[in-house]
Amino acid sequence: MIRIDKLIIGFDQALRTVLASANPQRATPGDAFSSQNLLAEEKREAARLMRVNHSGEVCAQALYQGQALTARNPEIQQALELASREEVDHLAWCETRIHELGGRKSLLNPFWYGASFAMGAFSGLLGDRWNLAFLVETERQVEGHLKGHLERLSPSDYRTRSIIEQMKLDEASHAQTGLQHGAAELPFSIKLAMKLSSRVMTHATYWV
Repeated sequence: MIRIDKLIIGFDQALRTVLASANPQRATPGDAFSSQNLLAEEKREAARLMRVNHSGEVCAQALYQGQALTARNPEIQQALELASREEVDHLAWCETRIHELGGRKSLLNPFWYGASFAMGAFSGLLGDRWNLAFLVETERQVEGHLKGHLERLSPSDYRTRSIIEQMKLDEASHAQTGLQHGAAELPFSIKLAMKLSSRVMTHATYWV
């Protein structure tokens, strides 16, 4: 049974994720490169990509919070909550870099948060093995997106690259955590649906 106090805490976390600036536990990667001179077009592209990544981290927070809310195994709940705290760093790093590049966060973040929270809560209701399966597949797909962003960035944008490379390492670690806790393997059709919905999100957020 879902406790009222968890719902209240979850609502507070939702407001903080969407409306407030995150407080990281780790320093933003690439501090030595924070004052780089980039061309205007390079900065615009990097800002748009980091806006996509920031929205992805908003989704990650919502997904983890929804999953932790409905997870049945206390150990898995703790693992999901730990991963969520680590992802807060990513949220803060992306926001920092967006501001440095003169960009802005996506106006669609409240919608992405709500949709991701619902998916996370639903996956938890299916059982812990399937809950973790959604976690693993999400992290794998995010890792792939980050790899693609590295290929699109200016080779001289070391600051943004440092942030994305560290995020990529963390996402792989979270996927491995899910596997270690007994994640099932999602059917191909569900993986494809997740990939298609992710493309819609990333394309919309790139511009909005």
